[in-house]
Amino acid sequence: MSLKDKACIVGVGETEYTRGEIQTIMRLVLKASRNAIADAGLEPSDIDGFVLPGPFTIQEPLAANLGIENLRYSIMIQMGGASAVTSLQTAAMAVSTGVAKNVLIPFGWNGYSEMSVSKREDPREKIPPRENAMSEALRNYYAPYGAFAPMNHYAWIAQRHRQLYGTPDEAMGQVALACRNHAQHNPKAYMQGKPMTMEEYLVAPMMSDPFKRFDCCLETDGACAVVVSSAERAKDLAHDPVYISGIAEGHPYPADDIPNRKDIFKIGLNFAAPEAFAMAGIAPHDVDFAEIYDCFTYVVLLQLEALGFCERGEVGDFAQSGKLHHGSDLPINTHGGLLSEAHVWGMNHVAEATRQLRHEAPLQVEGCELGLVTGWGDFGDGALAILRR
Repeated sequence: MSLKDKACIVGVGETEYTRGEIQTIMRLVLKASRNAIADAGLEPSDIDGFVLPGPFTIQEPLAANLGIENLRYSIMIQMGGASAVTSLQTAAMAVSTGVAKNVLIPFGWNGYSEMSVSKREDPREKIPPRENAMSEALRNYYAPYGAFAPMNHYAWIAQRHRQLYGTPDEAMGQVALACRNHAQHNPKAYMQGKPMTMEEYLVAPMMSDPFKRFDCCLETDGACAVVVSSAERAKDLAHDPVYISGIAEGHPYPADDIPNRKDIFKIGLNFAAPEAFAMAGIAPHDVDFAEIYDCFTYVVLLQLEALGFCERGEVGDFAQSGKLHHGSDLPINTHGGLLSEAHVWGMNHVAEATRQLRHEAPLQVEGCELGLVTGWGDFGDGALAILRR
């Protein structure tokens, strides 16, 4: 059974994106969820399914506080930053098979005020159990390689790629500038009102070679949620439906063991992309925009190659051609992305893609009909959703 066009995104909702948030995660998630449900033209009692990306939201208090008495389906997705897009796949399966009618996918965290390593003495404090276990494993096995934080782990892959293919700093800079420029049009973006030049990007302090300050995503507090319904039900709801036309997930091998991979550039998206494009019946260059998971600029470049927008080793020229900016061939992260809007595990990428395809985004891609959203989790887990009007 193909999931093509069997399910639709029918509602999106967000909170403000801030730093130093004093609200609890549950309060943030409830606000975003109620906004998404109202955006769909539904009542909380209409929700009968949850797909929960990550470990920060618990089913029972969410259902109780929303007043949901008939919860028929609930599942948690643990794929790090790929969880949001993978959750769309799970929700699409649920509504297209009749397991649930309307599925809520909420994510929220206080990613700055509670999770920042710089704000706690022991980096394992306040980390959920799975993340705590992973942190312990990395301390034991990756520390000899000089890897203690996500930027160190991803820097391995980025350094090897640039050694082989010579991708320059300016290519990463084009990703950072595209996200920052697009954020200037987005009132919700944390970095709105803070434009940046290539010179400012290039002279920024080095964090973990080759990543400088502006190659690294934001730490923010906030929440975002979407509602997924079947294509048939979506026709009667508040907005033109956004169809999930192609969707897939993929995993590198070995999953969390970068040094022992035969090919460290073969990431989860290499497996997911062919399946998702085949399901949708399109090619990469058919899409009008792309919301690419941007925890680090080089991660965006690696995904562009894995998606098939260019051959391996050619992404430096691809990025420097200007294609990634609004008004060009493949505008990316039209809301500012994790680099300049907010870091909510990429759920805001899904919300932005939905608004683009409704033709109601602050920085609208004129006449867009097709878009894609990616997720990147842990050390290369990948997910891809192809969405259409």
